[in-house]
Amino acid sequence: MIYKTILAENHKTVGLITLNRPDAMNALNGTLMTELIDALSVFDADEQIGAIVIAGSERVFAAGADISEMAKMSAVEMVKSSFVELFDGIRAIKKPIIAAVSGYALGGGCELAMSCDMIIASEKAKFGQPEINLGVIPGAGGTQRLTHAVGKAIAMEMVLNNRTLSAKEALEFGLINRVVPVEEYLDVALKLAKRIATRAPLALRQAKEAVNKAYELSLTEGLEFERRAFYFLFASEDQKEGMTAFVEKRKAEWRGR
Repeated sequence: MIYKTILAENHKTVGLITLNRPDAMNALNGTLMTELIDALSVFDADEQIGAIVIAGSERVFAAGADISEMAKMSAVEMVKSSFVELFDGIRAIKKPIIAAVSGYALGGGCELAMSCDMIIASEKAKFGQPEINLGVIPGAGGTQRLTHAVGKAIAMEMVLNNRTLSAKEALEFGLINRVVPVEEYLDVALKLAKRIATRAPLALRQAKEAVNKAYELSLTEGLEFERRAFYFLFASEDQKEGMTAFVEKRKAEWRGR
């Protein structure tokens, strides 16, 4: 499918989505978010795809939401636009998503990266939530995911006082997975996605959901969810294949069922 604001490419077992609004520093508007969710859904439904990468350019991942689009909107118009709700579509994707970030990931761009399951960053990556400068606050998960990732103190400073984290700081505080040279960040993200895509599909889906539940449930509830998912996988062909292959000392051949 041809999109206006993103590029979608099939890299065999990995789907790559590139934000493509260079003249607007990849600012997120309704069209881009709608196209992004559509592309994610297409890759999620493709049995040949095991993982997905979302990237920007070396200069900017996404500099935030498109302020020119929302500056004059009323509260009612913002609700009706459903722009923020589009981010919920990322949570609905079952396959692992990796953000490949270089340059600025600010505001909605930072929220988009945090909506992914993992983040690979270049040495030039910058993460921030500058909404306070516009008289508002993060509205697409920034106050929540950021606090879970970096802790209350750093999140408060970023949200209340526009502190921007360098890639090194983001790694130190647990926001991202790793920092690599600019010329390598996309390749590293794709290689990670390709390795993940070799895993058992059903187990990947259950594992992703179980880890995400750790943020939403109590320890007792989370352990119960994990246990049910663990038992469920014993009804799959992949479990039988995986354990048989281990015993026979050979590589497993996953079927996703």
